Amino acid sequence: MSLNEPSSDSTPLSALSAVSPVDGRYARHTAPLRGFCSEMALMRYRLSIELRWLQALGAEPGVVELAAFDAKTAALIDKITDAFDEGEARRIKDIEATTNHDIKAVEYYLREKFDGNDALQAAIPYIHFACTSEDINNIAYGLMLRDARDTTILPALNGIVDELRALGAAYADRAMLARTHGQAASPTTMGKELAVFAARLRRQAQSWSAVAVLGKMNGAVGNYNAHVAAFPDVDWQAVSKCFVTALGLTWNPYTTQIEPHDWIAEYADVLARANTILIDLCRDIWTYVSIGYFAQKHLAAEVGSSTMPHKVNPIDFENAEGNLGLANALLDHFSRKLPISRLQRDLTDSTVLRNIGTALGLTLVACRSLSQGLGKLELDGDALARDLDQAWEVLAEPVQTVMRRYGITDAYEQLKQFTRGRRIDQASLAKFIDQLDIPADAKAALKALRPATYIGIAAELAKDV
Repeated sequence: MSLNEPSSDSTPLSALSAVSPVDGRYARHTAPLRGFCSEMALMRYRLSIELRWLQALGAEPGVVELAAFDAKTAALIDKITDAFDEGEARRIKDIEATTNHDIKAVEYYLREKFDGNDALQAAIPYIHFACTSEDINNIAYGLMLRDARDTTILPALNGIVDELRALGAAYADRAMLARTHGQAASPTTMGKELAVFAARLRRQAQSWSAVAVLGKMNGAVGNYNAHVAAFPDVDWQAVSKCFVTALGLTWNPYTTQIEPHDWIAEYADVLARANTILIDLCRDIWTYVSIGYFAQKHLAAEVGSSTMPHKVNPIDFENAEGNLGLANALLDHFSRKLPISRLQRDLTDSTVLRNIGTALGLTLVACRSLSQGLGKLELDGDALARDLDQAWEVLAEPVQTVMRRYGITDAYEQLKQFTRGRRIDQASLAKFIDQLDIPADAKAALKALRPATYIGIAAELAKDV
C-alpha cells in the first residue's frame, strides 16, 4: 500500500486506529468515561429506563391490565440490565440495522428477552408504553451527564483544587514580584497566586455540582395524550413526577416532545467557565516556567526537543490548554444549540448530544495533563529573590500611602516624579524617606520594608484557602 492509499475500512478499532484522539492517543486517560458516555453505556441507560418505566406502570393501580411484578420477576428484570455487556449491545445494533431507529431497537431487544417467560411475556405490550423516544433519551442523557460529572470529571476538578491548595500552603511565604500589565507591581507570594486559582475553580466546581438535571416522561408533545387516551383516570402527572424524581432527577412538567435542554446549556456553561479558569492557570504557570520561577522535574529518558537536547518544555500545561480550548468550543456549541428546536421538535439535537462525551473526554485529558504538570513543578526561590531585589521601585506604593496618612496632599505626585522610569535602589529610597515630614517611627517602618517583605496578608490568604 502506498502512503497515498487509505487503509481498509476493516481495520480493527484500537487506540492506534481510532479516528479521534479521545479514544486513541488519550484512551488511557478517558477510559473512566466509557462506562457513562459510550454508545454501549447509552444503550444500558436506555434499557434501564425502559424497564423502570415498565415496573412503574405495573405498580400503578390505575393501569389495571398490568399486574405488579413479584419479587422473582423483578429479579429477572434487574438481571437484564446487570448482565448487559458488549455482546448484548451488539444485538441491539443488529436490530437497529433493520429498524434504523435506536430506541425502537431497544424495545424489540426487550421483547426478545421477555420471550419464553410467562410473567414477562404478558407485559410485552407495555414495553415503551405511551412513550416517545425522547421520554427515554432525555432521561438517559440526564443520568449519563450526572454520573459522568459526579464520578469522573468533578473529582478530577476537585483534585486540582486540592493540589493548588497544597501548593498554596507550601509556597505561602515565598514572596515574588507581581506583574500587572506585565510590569513590576506590588509583591505577592507564589502561594497566594495559586490559592486564587484554587478558590476560583472550587467555586465553579460547586456551581457545576449544583446544576439540576431535569427529566420528563410525558409523551409525544408533552401533554400525556396517549396516556390519557388509554387510562383517563390515572393521574399521569403524579406518575411522571414520581418516576423522574425516583431516578434522582428534577421533574420538568413543561416540555414539547423533547426536554428543552436548558439545563444541559447550564451544565455546559459552568464547565466551560471552570475550563476557562484552568486555561488561565496553564498560561500563568507557563509564564512562570518561562521566566524561571519554576523548574520542572524530568525523567532521564524523556526528550524535550528532537534537536535541542537541553529543552524541558512545559508540555503538560500546553497540552491541557489546547484540550481545554477544544472542549470549550464544543461546550459553547452545546449551550447555544441544544435549547433551540423547531416547533415541538427537530432532530438536530440528536447528533449533537452524541458528542457530549467528547467534550467531557477532552476536559478529563486536560485535567490529567494539568495535574501531572503541577506535580513536576519545583520553585526556584533564588529567581524570585533576584527579581524582588531589583525592583525597589515597587515600594513607592507604601511610601506614598503612608505619606497620605499624615496629610501630604501631593504624595502620589512626589513618588511619581521620584520613581517613574527610573531605577530605584535601597539607598536612594531611604534618602527620599528621610526628607519626608512624617513621624520618625513611620520613617523607620518604611525604611525597614523590603520588596520581599512587602506582601500584605498574602501568606495568610494562601494558607486559609
